[in-house]
Amino acid sequence: MTERVFLKLGGSLITDKRRLETPRPEVIERAAQEIRAALDERPDLQLVLGHGSGSFGHFYADRFKVTEGNLEDWIGYCQTGAAAQRLNRLVTDAMLSAGVPVVSIQPSASATCQDGSLQEIAMEPIDQALRHGLVPLVYGDVAWDTVRGCTIISTEQVFVRLARALCPARIIEAGEVDGVHTGDPQRDAIVRRIPEITSQNYDEVQEMLSTSFGVDVTGGMLTKVVSLYQLVNEQPSLQVHIISGQRSGAIQRTLCDRDSGEGTLIRY
Repeated sequence: MTERVFLKLGGSLITDKRRLETPRPEVIERAAQEIRAALDERPDLQLVLGHGSGSFGHFYADRFKVTEGNLEDWIGYCQTGAAAQRLNRLVTDAMLSAGVPVVSIQPSASATCQDGSLQEIAMEPIDQALRHGLVPLVYGDVAWDTVRGCTIISTEQVFVRLARALCPARIIEAGEVDGVHTGDPQRDAIVRRIPEITSQNYDEVQEMLSTSFGVDVTGGMLTKVVSLYQLVNEQPSLQVHIISGQRSGAIQRTLCDRDSGEGTLIRY
């Protein structure tokens, strides 16, 4: 019996979000090796992989205000999408080199949005990849929007849409920071990690959250937690893990063991 898991490699993990188009190749390669090791250890895993656009897509999106849409200069749409593809190529090549059978699927090729909300995305390419034992690879991308003309869709938005069709058992978000904290651990001197987020403490956590460090046009940690918490409430059997991909072995441990204790767990 397979366990379907979504895994996102955050833009803050695989790039330096403070420097334009600056990948972290050693991190990408290590993540690829850990994913391959997890698939070897757990042949029952059925994986959907995603990654953020980090300092590739976000800088152009922020410069041209692509999220807001109604662009004065539509070259910004082109440049943002092209930058996201450049990072995706690096991730794709690293995964294939490690033996992870990824198939890159461009979200903007089929995505339809309405006032910033992702409405539709093609499922057939993802279904076919999974059916053949492959790993679909999606990413944060530009998209057409019926109200704004264009917008940005985050990997979380894509994952939420896919989750409603594919019903994964778990979603793992591997970023730069080890879970959700009471403040921003990159800026605040004293913070503590929040081990779990449930209905018991969600309102309190929402008030405490700060935004992620660096340029992030998709809303930072707060938007991430809000959207994933809402999804957990829709699908009570779903567990979401927010972990640090910088800690060696954390991605592999969390893929292989739903009770690994890494990072922050969001559950019903």
